[in-house]
Amino acid sequence: MKNTISARVADFLKNYPPFNEIDIKEIESLSEEISIVYKVKGEAIFAIDEEAHKYFYVVHKGAVILTKEPNDEVVDLCDEGDIFGLRPLIANENYKIGAKAYEETILYAIPIVDFKPIIKKYDEVGTFLIESFASNTRNPYSKSHRGKLYGASESTENAKVGDNQLLDLQCVHYSKKLVTCTENTMIKTIASTMTEKKVGAMLVLKDKLPVGIITDKDIRNKIATGLFPITSRAKSIMSSPVITYPKKMTVTQAQMAMMKSNISHLCLTFDGTPNTEAVGIISKHDIMFELGNNPAVLIKAIKRANGFKKLKAVRRQIMNLLQGYLDQNIPLTLTSKIISELNDACIKQIIKIALDKMESPPPVKFAWLAMGSQGRSEQLLHTDQDNALVFEDVPDYLLRSTRAYFLNLSKIVTKGLFSIGYEYCPAEMMASNPEWCSSISEWKERIYHWITNPGPDQVLLSSIFFDYNLSYGDPDLVSELSAHIFDTTEKFPNFFLHLASGALQSPSPSGFFRSFLVEEDGEYKDFFDVKRRALMPLIDGARVLTLSHKVKSINNTAERFEKLAELEPNNEELFMACSYATKALLKFRTRHGLLHNDSGRFIALNKLTKEEKIKLKRCFKTIKDLQELLKIRFKVTNLLG
Repeated sequence: MKNTISARVADFLKNYPPFNEIDIKEIESLSEEISIVYKVKGEAIFAIDEEAHKYFYVVHKGAVILTKEPNDEVVDLCDEGDIFGLRPLIANENYKIGAKAYEETILYAIPIVDFKPIIKKYDEVGTFLIESFASNTRNPYSKSHRGKLYGASESTENAKVGDNQLLDLQCVHYSKKLVTCTENTMIKTIASTMTEKKVGAMLVLKDKLPVGIITDKDIRNKIATGLFPITSRAKSIMSSPVITYPKKMTVTQAQMAMMKSNISHLCLTFDGTPNTEAVGIISKHDIMFELGNNPAVLIKAIKRANGFKKLKAVRRQIMNLLQGYLDQNIPLTLTSKIISELNDACIKQIIKIALDKMESPPPVKFAWLAMGSQGRSEQLLHTDQDNALVFEDVPDYLLRSTRAYFLNLSKIVTKGLFSIGYEYCPAEMMASNPEWCSSISEWKERIYHWITNPGPDQVLLSSIFFDYNLSYGDPDLVSELSAHIFDTTEKFPNFFLHLASGALQSPSPSGFFRSFLVEEDGEYKDFFDVKRRALMPLIDGARVLTLSHKVKSINNTAERFEKLAELEPNNEELFMACSYATKALLKFRTRHGLLHNDSGRFIALNKLTKEEKIKLKRCFKTIKDLQELLKIRFKVTNLLG
């Protein structure tokens, strides 16, 4: 007779990570060994320094507070579906944190001995649990715990891959809707079906296994020429045996396979052999489509574009490429670099087109600066423009006409950027604004004023401007401007205090007991602002810390934190956690932006899965630790009240 209690346990667990990665039969088997624990409000589950239990726990109903010394400081609150008490899985040592029921609570106690085989079998489960454990010690990528959970795999996020290897990473999208027949199907029927289904090949199956393939080329060469009558059977003209490959093929592998066997279609099976069922077909057309979405091909298309409409079409392909990279879980570091390079190439081409539209060449050297997210190589989606233009100094009598030339150029460029998908900046922080189109001396004077008179407006302006990158023009102007910034901040170190204070104005992403702080009014009431509440505290913190270290030529937030980890070994764990959190949040925002065809900034919490909420909350802990470091480092607590 079926155990109804264990069935209910299994039915609950299958909806929550990491159990949703496990075969349901294994969950049902595990559930028979799980104990149900009831705790009243305030009752301890385990205490600090208590000997580790033979179980870890999942909250079924209620909530559990996790605390640490001194004074039982609350470090986390676990609610329905959350896992805690994982230390017995990691090391045979006493608990480092305590746990007690926040309210009347029912727990599932999962025996370690019965769960170990599952961890060994499912890499995803091991990875999730090691991150869950490490996040309680602040860093999901903690060096001290990485890889210790029975062979748990490391994230591909840290993979180092050169651009020339991208085709080896890029998986081919194949057709999963197979059109099949038997060996005895008549050719006339096959031809009619292929025409109706609009496919170029049909698999021939026997006992559900692929034994042959018929392509439109076979029908042309063998039927249309009269070699075989149209009443012939499939086995008469099919190519056999079928050349098969595993379903996870990269573009390069598929290209090489077709060239090697001189064929136009590849049959994909579960294990890559004809002894398992077919799962899909790749055609030469599929390969050409993927090659068309290759960065090298897109760069060539950008450089060939002689108008804004053609660039807009390429931009759509770039978004398709981005979606593909996210689907294939290609490391975000690499993805960001590639998409940023493509975006930068679009900007360069727009400036070239704009220069061709001008009646005369530029009167002096100039530099076009991308700022904000594009300046940090973090602009993956269509967001608004942030840019500036700096030109060489000219005599006073030429300043007005020189500025007029570059303002006209900038208006064409910003209009071009708008036409391919970049909205105008609401605050007009664009080179088409006279305030953001100035000579090198004017820019130096303005930056000097920002640094020496650091009011709220000046700090805001400088924080946006300091994340710039050269898109087009003279690099010497940019180097001169950067040198001026570092020289001035060195002379006026008090500026860092105000910049850090500005960084700390970004509100905390979570409220009491891990709840998400959402917008209270306006168009996005009850939505979570992932940019303002989660990404900006990390971006602002990385900026002030790297500026204070005089780090040059690194604008990307994740890379800034990685550099800080090198410079401050004692804070390496925190800074690497910040780097991970930045990439995780950026990927999260990008996925949601692509899903909803917007900037991904505002998230409807009721649309998030439990796993997404868990990952977001892990990042929040890191943000809190970073803000504490900034308060202490720059002594700004008193400024915040």
